[in-house]
Amino acid sequence: MLTHWISEVSTRFNPFSASAKTARLFLTRLPPGARASGMNITTQLLPRASTEPSSLFIKFKDGHEMKLDCDTMNIKGVVEVVERHTRQLQKQADLE
Repeated sequence: MLTHWISEVSTRFNPFSASAKTARLFLTRLPPGARASGMNITTQLLPRASTEPSSLFIKFKDGHEMKLDCDTMNIKGVVEVVERHTRQLQKQADLE
């Protein structure tokens, strides 16, 4: 996954919920030096009794924003959506 084009990642999930798996796995796919390279990563943990759905917000360097619902998407679907947009940005950068 090309994380060079991602400028901000914000997650919100209940760590004890099964639906939080997608958000947690996405955070593990970010490189260790992501914060040092300028990526803003925000994580909000919800209480155990919370019934709020898990969410994932991604902002790219071109200004495009994605709000993904982690309850309905699995990690493979999230990565596909993010990679589709980053490939477009990479293609534009290669043409310039």
